[in-house]
Order: sequence, then C-alpha cells, then structure tokens
Amino acid sequence: MATDSAGAVEPALVDVVTRAVPSASPDEAAAIAVAIGAHVRDSERAAAAAATSSANEEPDWEGREWTFAGRIEATQQRTIRIRDDAPGDEWTAAGRTDRM
Repeated sequence: MATDSAGAVEPALVDVVTRAVPSASPDEAAAIAVAIGAHVRDSERAAAAAATSSANEEPDWEGREWTFAGRIEATQQRTIRIRDDAPGDEWTAAGRTDRM
C-alpha cells in the first residue's frame, strides 16, 4: 500500500515511482504514489466487501443447473431434475443426488 494508516506516503513507493518516471519532480512522484495507494486501498476494500457479501449468500443454481445435471447423467447414467430447494453448493448437492 502506498500510504500507511495515517495517510502518510510510503517512501519506498515514492522511490519506485521516481525511478519509473524520471521526469517527475519529488512532489509529482509523491502525488502519483498517493494516487496508487488510494487505488490499491479502494480495491482492497471492494474485495473485502465482496468477500463478506458472498460469504453471507447461499449459492444458487442460476445458470449452472444444466451443467450439474449433465454431469450426473454422464457419471450415474440417470437423469435428474435440480429442485429449487437443492443446496447451491455443488459438493453438498453431489452427496444428495440419490434424492434428486
């Protein structure tokens, strides 16, 4: 991350930016480092929010039911119908195919 928790610019990133953009003044290099840090921090927050929301949601079969049913038909030589209340996790559902 380009900035620490207090918002100060990390000198190592400023050095990297200075070497990558030799025409940048020290102030410009620091501004670029701050922009990179803000972008990375925003990406980390978005990833954490996505992980939190996906951890709270039960997976569903939207768009995957035919693939799973085809796998069961190929491996068990029988046709199944994915029920609406079937577990969305494929590993859990695979253990319950005898009830589908």
